[in-house]
Amino acid sequence: MTHAEQRLAAGTGYVLAVGAANMDITGSTTHAPTPGDSCPGQVHCAAGGVARNVAENLARLGLDVRLLSALGDDLYGRSLLEHTRNAGVDMRWCRVWSGLPTSTYMSLHGADGDAVAAVSDMTILEHITPDHLSQHPDLLWGATALLVDCNLAQAALGWLFARAGDVPVYIDSVSVAKCRQVLPWLDRVHTLKANRLEAQVLWGQPLHHDADTQAAARWLHTQGVRNVVLSLGGRGVYWSDGRQSGWQAALPVPVVNATGAGDALIAGLVCASLRGAGLPEAVQFAIGCAALTLAAAHANHPGLSVAAVEQLIDSFE
Repeated sequence: MTHAEQRLAAGTGYVLAVGAANMDITGSTTHAPTPGDSCPGQVHCAAGGVARNVAENLARLGLDVRLLSALGDDLYGRSLLEHTRNAGVDMRWCRVWSGLPTSTYMSLHGADGDAVAAVSDMTILEHITPDHLSQHPDLLWGATALLVDCNLAQAALGWLFARAGDVPVYIDSVSVAKCRQVLPWLDRVHTLKANRLEAQVLWGQPLHHDADTQAAARWLHTQGVRNVVLSLGGRGVYWSDGRQSGWQAALPVPVVNATGAGDALIAGLVCASLRGAGLPEAVQFAIGCAALTLAAAHANHPGLSVAAVEQLIDSFE
């Protein structure tokens, strides 16, 4: 039994999430957006960021979770710190930087809930460097799992992978622009969650058909990834652990806001895996987490819990 497994069995470990904490500014409209013109709708601000979203979801699912991120000493940063603490996340490793703006993500959503366009300002994350991380030598000492998003620079990713040891590493590939960051360390990844476009970039070939998706997963396994979970929108999820694989359909729920569904998916994977589920069962639970989150106005569903997810899944059986 590895040290991480011993901590898990003893109930003394925690999940460490490292990556982005953003203020999400979301515009939504029922009108067709016209380039160069404004349209009527609603604008909301809410806590966001991949690692922060996953951390909040994990806390709501009952896990001990700690977040390492960077916040500015400004209104957005103070709001994120308070909100995330109140959700149950340990924020002691989040540094507040004076004179730097908190990471901000601004998106516009159409009538179907999907993002039409988005802009992110995440310059502050450049300050999560190996030197900064090395100020926390006991960072991974008590972790049972490490969740990392690809918003981090390659040097920071390399520092974390070099010190993860037997701690399973879950990767959210984040975006087409950023997923390449993890390529040098695919052989250290326990579970990789990516969407269709990100999988195409990692594999280097287009995914037009189901056979392409399966081939991409096989290639990722040859690079050392243990578990592959590819989120394919309405098609659901394709998963593979290298021995068995399958498709898990998305639950047919109304979409209020698609932002955060992918973060809920990987949170569900981490939660179910740490509770002892195999990958097929973990994917089913994760699909339930994503479906519940699609019904939320913001990136996190305030009513997310293991019981709520299981009840939702049961309602479709």
